Amino acid sequence: MAVTLLNPTGLPKPEVYRQLSIATGSRLVFLAGQVARDAEGNKVGEGDFAAQVEQAYLNIATALAEIGGTFDDVAKLTIYVVDWSEEKMPLLGEGVARAAAKLGIDPVKPITLLGVAALGEPDLLVEVEATAVLD
Repeated sequence: MAVTLLNPTGLPKPEVYRQLSIATGSRLVFLAGQVARDAEGNKVGEGDFAAQVEQAYLNIATALAEIGGTFDDVAKLTIYVVDWSEEKMPLLGEGVARAAAKLGIDPVKPITLLGVAALGEPDLLVEVEATAVLD
C-alpha cells in the first residue's frame, strides 16, 4: 500500500481522522473537489447534508477507480462545509459511514475541515477534495 496512516506520539489521537499519512507511491493524484452530483450531473441529496457527504466520498472512489486506485490510496482529504457548526458533526459521520459501508473501506484519513460561506452552486452543502498516492 502506498499510504500509511498514523497518530504520532505527542499529538492527540482522534478517532475520526489520523494526524499523519506517509506516502511511498510514485503517482501523486490531486482530485478536484467532489460534490453531490451523480455521473449524469444530477443533484443528489438536496438539503440532506449526510447524503451529500456520502455522494462526495463515493465520487472520490469512482474517480480513483478510473485510474486503478482505491480509497485506500487517499493520503489526505479537505472537506469544505457550508455554515459549519458542531451540530453537523453527527451528520458528517453518518455520510462518511454510509459511503464506507458501500465501498467496504476504512474512511479514516488525515483531514482538514473548513467552514465556508458558500460553494459553487447554491444547493451544495459540502465539497470534498482528495490527494492520493498510487504505486
